[in-house]
Amino acid sequence: MSGLMSWLRAFVPAPHAVSRRERIAGVLGALIGLSVTEWIGRAALGQANPWFIAPMGASAVLLFAVPSSPLAQPWSIMVGNVLAALVGVTCAKLVGHPGLAGALAVAITIGAMFRLRCLHPPGGAVALTSVLGGPAVTDLGYGFALWPVGVDSLCLLAIALAFNAAAGRRYPHRHVEQAHPHGTADPLPSARVGVTPDDLQAVLEARGEWLDVSNDDLEEIIVAAEARAYRRRMGEIRCADIMAADVVTVSADAPIATAWALLARHRVKALPVVSAGGRLAGMVTLHDFFVQGNGSPRARIAEYPGGDVAVRELMSPRVVTARPEQSIDELVGVFSDAGLHHVPVVGVGDRVIGMVTQSDLIAALARMRLEEPAANGPAKLRAVEQVRMSA
Repeated sequence: MSGLMSWLRAFVPAPHAVSRRERIAGVLGALIGLSVTEWIGRAALGQANPWFIAPMGASAVLLFAVPSSPLAQPWSIMVGNVLAALVGVTCAKLVGHPGLAGALAVAITIGAMFRLRCLHPPGGAVALTSVLGGPAVTDLGYGFALWPVGVDSLCLLAIALAFNAAAGRRYPHRHVEQAHPHGTADPLPSARVGVTPDDLQAVLEARGEWLDVSNDDLEEIIVAAEARAYRRRMGEIRCADIMAADVVTVSADAPIATAWALLARHRVKALPVVSAGGRLAGMVTLHDFFVQGNGSPRARIAEYPGGDVAVRELMSPRVVTARPEQSIDELVGVFSDAGLHHVPVVGVGDRVIGMVTQSDLIAALARMRLEEPAANGPAKLRAVEQVRMSA
């Protein structure tokens, strides 16, 4: 009985985590996309031809409701739909039985789409329509692949590109490669530990099934889940807990000789630059004394730290900052992958109230790791004792 109930529960749809904004965007996108595509097809082709076909509705679901799906990408809709039409027309011409021709058209289309990496489910409906669409489709022959299929697919894709961009979606949905801060061929530090792309690819290949999510998106989800689980296990430590509160700063109007003297005296590599009101204006580092913003060496290195040049002429005005209430796990990527060594902590009015460095973060993570066995020790001992007594 339990097996039957478990089997029946498999028919209950799993809850989804799609936001209300995404649901509304999907509805509006499909309405706009199909309406405009139908109008363009009717104006261009006239009502004497099948200017608008039903499979476009299925394409609209993918392009506007799940634009991140690999099945919804531009290559998939254009090549998948046109290929399906060509296969369908060919099967209709060579196979006399409409039912058999339709089945063969869909089957061959699926195999070809796998081969060309353009899997697009509405393509199956396009192939079937090519066979069973009636005299209007039969009269068009291979022209059916150009219009309405090609024209409708192109129009729908163009509208999807514009609509998804206006909605702030990343479409075409591509992975954004993060540049290595040191310009080397090594993977980013975060990619050298934990689940790597090679691990993920090996598992997917062993599984052998098609998943309606890209490898890059799946990797991002796994990394985010790992970070969330890490916070849950290790507890929350805020930037305010580990930051140095006695921060050495320099005025934006001070001469660079003052900044150089402060760096040398306090044996630090970076100074927050503050304005007259104490607000963060930028950062000046040892690197800034020797390399210009465009990456070329400074022409007068030998003259430093002399001169009357103000710090504001040397500093970097764009600064990554943190808030005192921010969890330190959010800074791991900033330090490891972005190549930063210092992050100023700002409070009300963007006034500098602290500084978090790589050393602070490493010390905090190491301390958390050391305290974890101590915290779990009593619980483990109790569990062992319970097992011993039950035996």
